[in-house]
Amino acid sequence: MLKSLLNELLKEAKLNLEAGQIDQLIALVELLDKWNKAYNLTSVREPKEMLTRHILDSLVVSEHLLGERFIDVGTGPGLPGLPLAIVNPDKQFVLLDSLGKRIRFIKQVCYELKLNNVSAVQSRVEKYQPEEKFDGVLSRAFASLSDMLQWCSHLPTNHGKFYALKGSIPESEIETLDAELKVRDIIKLQVPRLAEQRHLIIIEPVSD
Repeated sequence: MLKSLLNELLKEAKLNLEAGQIDQLIALVELLDKWNKAYNLTSVREPKEMLTRHILDSLVVSEHLLGERFIDVGTGPGLPGLPLAIVNPDKQFVLLDSLGKRIRFIKQVCYELKLNNVSAVQSRVEKYQPEEKFDGVLSRAFASLSDMLQWCSHLPTNHGKFYALKGSIPESEIETLDAELKVRDIIKLQVPRLAEQRHLIIIEPVSD
């Protein structure tokens, strides 16, 4: 049931995945549903709704990611990081959250789905000091743009980018951006069967 619905959604989103990746995404939803009953990881209760609101909502960002190393800050139950890691086995993802139950869930998912391109880290983002910086810093429903950029300023490489997943375009937040940063792109994301707006705001340092 879930697999046929996911295949329909992927077709509508024009996303071509391998059979094994589809199986992993279904397993992720089933684990999220199972853990959610005890740990309240997401307000979305129905697995079918999770496919649209969590899986496809994450996957539509994939084609816009440039680089090999990414961090998902305030990842919650691993969104968008886990779906993106499943469909991008050639990229590395650090999933960061301050709540232990979320990190335990992510580690269990990685164990059961045999994901070897994900590291789960429990930390506040401003206190996390990576050994190696990132090509991209992702956030979904995490904070205002100014807070995200301030708290995460130490995470990207010199040419790294910030990827903020938003609903409607946050015009007022964009207007107050630091002069050293610029909006590289605002992309309207099409999530199948989701009525609300979705946008990806890509921000990068101003070149010297």
